Amino acid sequence: MDSLGKICVLGGGTWGTALAKIVLMNNDHLHWYIRRTEQIEGFYKLGHNPDYLTNLKFNLAQITFYSSIERAIKDSDTIILAFPSPYVKQYLKRIWNSAFKGKFVISAIKGIVPNDNMVISEYLAYNFRIPLENIGVLSGPCHAEEIALERLSFLTSACIDTEKATMLAEAINSRIMHTRVSNDVVGIEMASVLKNIYAIAAGICQGLQYGDNFQAVLMTNCAKEMERFLSSVAPMERNICEQHYLGDMLVTGYSQFSRNRTLGTMIGKGYSVKTAQLEMEMIAEGYYGAKCIMEMNQRFKIDIPIANTVYQILYEKLPPKTGIEKLIETF
Repeated sequence: MDSLGKICVLGGGTWGTALAKIVLMNNDHLHWYIRRTEQIEGFYKLGHNPDYLTNLKFNLAQITFYSSIERAIKDSDTIILAFPSPYVKQYLKRIWNSAFKGKFVISAIKGIVPNDNMVISEYLAYNFRIPLENIGVLSGPCHAEEIALERLSFLTSACIDTEKATMLAEAINSRIMHTRVSNDVVGIEMASVLKNIYAIAAGICQGLQYGDNFQAVLMTNCAKEMERFLSSVAPMERNICEQHYLGDMLVTGYSQFSRNRTLGTMIGKGYSVKTAQLEMEMIAEGYYGAKCIMEMNQRFKIDIPIANTVYQILYEKLPPKTGIEKLIETF
């Protein structure tokens, strides 16, 4: 593989829209799969996504839109997945096993496949027989809303074939995007699942009116817990302080744009989990990640009290105040 060839983004939500902006900063053309034809029609009428990041204008001459995911994949060489993890099976259910043959497939999904309890790279390798060297990951402290505002952001491109990771990093590096390269595909994916859970914890504590001092201690313990989990599930030498581990966790735990923090804040303020989800009208992937991690940990039996507490609050109706008070005893 000498180049990324024709790049395609799968997904027309907030993150997919931000990724389209990132790709087009350095590339002349983009293939873009958007499921709903009326959303594509809205692009042609308005010059921007009619539903998400509406302040972000696009030169439509640079984009080929697809409402057929099969056709979008067939016509492209590098595929970037950018839809919520709970919908992975729904989006890919019509795709033949051989559809990704010879293509570089990149997950920009910061989540895990519910019920299967697989990170996206594992799911792609198992279900579509994609060689691991043809699977990449994009992750890091990078909120879509800040991309739309052209604020400096950071992404790490990961692949066990570091030449491919480097090509991807160079393709999206720009004045608003600084990139790094890694070979820790599964570790970065697991970290992105955990940081969503920890952001819910941070939001719960915010809703309960714990202060900044406590949040600092909470995030410190989250980092320790993340390192402990990654060392057992995906053992390799890594520095947990890198931007794709600690950096992504901190921005998700503190940012006003964090859906997971918002969900936690509402729960901490007394909303039921279901009511908070309905009012948000957005997917907070940490909700699904908490259940997957707890099920996965039945095999590993790692000490993860923060993730466990979030799971109990979300799924076992543990009162948030009671859960956090018990958690403090472990700090």
